[in-house]
Amino acid sequence: MSAAVPTPGPRVPRPPMARLRHPDTRHLPVVDETSAGGLVVDVHEGRAFTAIIARRNRAGRLEWCLPKGHLEGAETAEQAAVREIEEETGITGQVLLHLATIDYWFAGHDRRVHKVVHHYLLEALGGELTIENDPDHEAEDVAWVSLAEVASQLAYPNERRVVATARDILEGRP
Repeated sequence: MSAAVPTPGPRVPRPPMARLRHPDTRHLPVVDETSAGGLVVDVHEGRAFTAIIARRNRAGRLEWCLPKGHLEGAETAEQAAVREIEEETGITGQVLLHLATIDYWFAGHDRRVHKVVHHYLLEALGGELTIENDPDHEAEDVAWVSLAEVASQLAYPNERRVVATARDILEGRP
């Protein structure tokens, strides 16, 4: 027995779709920003954990991300990564190596921003998890998360790729 093949009915024209209008930001001034942060890793009973923070995005939603922030004064990206991670997580770390640099653009109300973020792998040396020392009060929560599971918690694909790079290095994969 063969199945009946439906025949198409008369074609009904669709109403024209409204075009989404994106604000023209080409006339806005461009600002370059550089930040640094990354993964501060501690090992407990043979399992690696990293500290991540929760902060509000521009739409007001809480998102988990890697700790990071702007370079201050004449500090290097490595120095900024150590400082920012300690401020936002309470954990003191030592830079082991550079993992990746993420480069992206976004527009604010009065400017276009070209952002470069340097991510490092750090060894945790001490401290206690806290957001109390974050001078900008951007971090709303902080947590130790297994390095094997942290990617599923992170809001941004670029940060998930940074975690994958760190895992490859720590697990000895080329």
